[in-house]
Amino acid sequence: MGQPITRDAFGLCDPLRVRRAARAVEHSNRALAASPPASDGSRRVQATVIDALGNGLSPSRCRGSVNIGRCIFEDTDLSGAAAGLRKYDELLVASTWNAQMIEAATGRTPQLIFEGVDTSLFCPGPRSGLMDTDTFHVFSGGKIEHRKGQDLVLLAFRIFHRRHPDSVLVTAWHSPWPRLSAGFKGQLEHAIELGSDGRLDVAGWVSRNGLEAGSVVDLGFVPNALLPSVLREMDVALQPSRAEACTNLPAKEAMACGIPVIAAMNTGMKDLLTDDNCIPLRRQTDVTGAAHSHTEGWGESDVDEIVSALEYSYEHRDDALAIGSRSRAWLFEHDRTWAAHAGKLKRWLLSDVIPQAPRAPGHRT
Repeated sequence: MGQPITRDAFGLCDPLRVRRAARAVEHSNRALAASPPASDGSRRVQATVIDALGNGLSPSRCRGSVNIGRCIFEDTDLSGAAAGLRKYDELLVASTWNAQMIEAATGRTPQLIFEGVDTSLFCPGPRSGLMDTDTFHVFSGGKIEHRKGQDLVLLAFRIFHRRHPDSVLVTAWHSPWPRLSAGFKGQLEHAIELGSDGRLDVAGWVSRNGLEAGSVVDLGFVPNALLPSVLREMDVALQPSRAEACTNLPAKEAMACGIPVIAAMNTGMKDLLTDDNCIPLRRQTDVTGAAHSHTEGWGESDVDEIVSALEYSYEHRDDALAIGSRSRAWLFEHDRTWAAHAGKLKRWLLSDVIPQAPRAPGHRT
């Protein structure tokens, strides 16, 4: 890894998994220490380097014997991509949407390897019996931002809850970076603010935008390893993202638990969603108003269609459960697990890339 790996980096990962990873962690930390950065901050290593490139696709200052740029981005401004990615022998993406944009911007065809989900954690299981079985639980996850569409969730649920007071929205919207979310309102009248404790005031945001007290449950910051026990209590998951560079991890985790998912049919999610493995939101219009981001190809879900999808999942619960079961089976049939992802990445590196890496146009050895 590009930085030392400490025990704290594993969070609430169980001790057996930490123990299993110990040798690889030790090897990584030793290799990193053996290749200290130069005075200008650059680093050279005799190894294959995979750079994690986000919005802006800014290369790292590390160079290896083979260099791969893994491009995961939602911002569609790729005007400088051809020059910025010249460093890399190969390019790697995780969605057809990103692959098409990279090819159009650079003339290069990237390798596409889909992301996965940990199906040993996220899997069907019995409900705890602690929750009110007469309540219809709707789950929504992801960091609060324009791209994730929490404003659309609240607008639709406000309508739905007035029709069905026995419904509750359960949210896992916090992240380690609350200040990045503060000020967001999207289509809502009022923006979310930070509370006196420095955390996002989800309860206040919900109340100011006209939702009844108690109709939304804010889970706070939930470690990923604890989410399966939450998801198994849910009746449906709602993820109307305006854009996903990959395939929407909260949606995929719900699918792996056999929970029916309502999700937007746009961008990277088209690689995950089908006619019968979800309740698709097909009415997608152009997106505007995203601060600091270009949004060509993003999709704005229709609030009325979201409400209709919630109504369907409420009125046809057995059919919705069947969708959830099909969605989990689909993940296995299409190798959408982290184990499958790691295997494909390893085979690609060892068989196609490392022996003789093709050079990028204009690349100088």
